[in-house]
Order: sequence, then C-alpha cells, then structure tokens
Amino acid sequence: MNSSILKYIPLNSRDYLNKILSENKISLLLKKERRTKHGDFRVLKNGECQITINSNLNSYRFLITLIHEIAHYKVYKIYDKKVKPHGQEWKQIFKYMMLPLLNPKIFPSDLISYVSNYIKNPKASTDTDFNLSLALRSYDFNKEKKYIFEINNGSKFKIYNGRAFILEEKLRKRYKCKEIVSGRTYLFNPNAEIELV
Repeated sequence: MNSSILKYIPLNSRDYLNKILSENKISLLLKKERRTKHGDFRVLKNGECQITINSNLNSYRFLITLIHEIAHYKVYKIYDKKVKPHGQEWKQIFKYMMLPLLNPKIFPSDLISYVSNYIKNPKASTDTDFNLSLALRSYDFNKEKKYIFEINNGSKFKIYNGRAFILEEKLRKRYKCKEIVSGRTYLFNPNAEIELV
C-alpha cells in the first residue's frame, strides 16, 4: 500500500486494505477537497484504473470511500461497463468488502450501527444517508461547517458554487429553497453543506 495513504485510514484496517490493494492494480491519488464528491473511480485512456480520494476526509469516511471506490474497480473488472455504476453488483461487492471492517477495533461503537445499516442497501454516496452522514461529521477536522437542517426558515445561504438561496420550509424529507437570482425552487437534502449570508 502507498505509505502516504496509511495515515488516512484507521490503524486496524491497514492490513486488510494493504492486502486488497496489493492484489489489485489500482493507482490511488489524494486530492484536495472537492465539494461534489469524496472520491471517484475511473479507467484512464491507457487502461490504468485510478481511484482518487479527498485528503480532507476523517479516517472513517476515508475508509468507507476507499472501499466504495475499490468496489467500483472490482465491478469493472468482472462486468466491464455492462452494469449500472451503483447497481446490485456494486452493492453486493461493497457490502462483502465492508463486512470484515464492522468491528469496534476499526469503527467506534457510535458509528458501527450507522455503517451497518448503510451497507444493507448502500447508495451512491454516504451523504444520502442522513444519520450516517451526521455521525461521520462528528469526526471531521473542520467542525465549523453548517448544514441546512441547522438553519431557520427565511435564512439566506450560499452553497459551494456561490449560488444564494432562501430557505422557505422543511418538507417531509427535504428542504424547499428559492434561489435568490432566478426565483426558482430547489429541494435540498438535510445534510447539504451551506454558508450563511
């Protein structure tokens, strides 16, 4: 395993990940924070498989993201591009790869139940699981981030690309907001990162 990656994952997961990465030909790169994704998998023009992961993730989110992307690699190796990116094939491989990590020597006890629940039917991003996202957030380095569920109706905020909105109301699962410039209505997940204006 690339030794620079070791500091990003929990200590007791390193042997497991080292074995997986040594058995597979994957180029692993660290990236600065990307607001729209934690990591990605791609096949380069030369046929090399590459995984990129944001270097600002806490060790638990980093580990889940790394397994998520390695599962994409394994799906690609088995099925090429014949299946959906987050279809049943990916879900099964991701779950299979995560199961050995579900123990208190790797994940703190307050995270295990959320991770366990998430892998029953994993989605394209951990951020779509509100409870897991919130639990992982407590281990983040930057605790100054604000989320839309923390603000009141009528509050003005910006998102990562600078667009400004007004929070109108909380619906059943999402938040109805109006973009200030266009007047168009948008729905946000409760854990959308925002900046108050």
